[in-house]
Amino acid sequence: MTQFKRFAVYYAPEPGPLADFGANWLGWDLAKGCTAPHPDVPGLDVAKLTDVPRKYGLHGTVKPPFRLADGASFEDLAAAVQAFCATQAPVTLDGLQLTPLGRFLALTVEGDATALSDLAGATVAALDSFRAPLNDAELAKRRKSRLSDRQEELLAQWGYPYVMEEFRFHLTLTGKLPKADVETVRQRLQPLLAPVLPQPFVIRDLCLVGEDQAGLFHLIHRYALSG
Repeated sequence: MTQFKRFAVYYAPEPGPLADFGANWLGWDLAKGCTAPHPDVPGLDVAKLTDVPRKYGLHGTVKPPFRLADGASFEDLAAAVQAFCATQAPVTLDGLQLTPLGRFLALTVEGDATALSDLAGATVAALDSFRAPLNDAELAKRRKSRLSDRQEELLAQWGYPYVMEEFRFHLTLTGKLPKADVETVRQRLQPLLAPVLPQPFVIRDLCLVGEDQAGLFHLIHRYALSG
């Protein structure tokens, strides 16, 4: 897997309507590793709206992207993800909903997401030995966001500030929008999403993904949560 410069663990929708919608909306099919045609939505420049999140594909981050530590191999990482997922049970949540998060739009969990937050925290901790320490440039990038003291602690410990109690699961659908456009885009997007949003929302597997040299993410393997 030398073609990948970073790895991550994502939730990515199983093959079906939501996955298909996400690939087309963002213009990148995470599972197939190829571009996808945007939908024609009157009044929206979908390519422009999705330029920033496109390279990641439709996903919810569980363990954020990381470079492999010295001495760690992809094969060992893959085996560890598989072994970890075999100890974890599927997570059932009420559903997904379209939500403004500041100035971008994302899918968020309806109802209590404690079980998902617990799964994410366990994933981060279980796989952290495979993560290379952040370099100065990576640290500087994260600190541009004016982190809280606790987020600084999490960044130092886990290589990312929005993990553990700071974790907020979401599937990003747009880049940052002008404030005046957030509600307009939400209203145009909502009827497209309504038929494909799962209720209940069941996470049955986690995905090991890799970032290629161009910065595009690819699904490597799905591992069933079978504990």
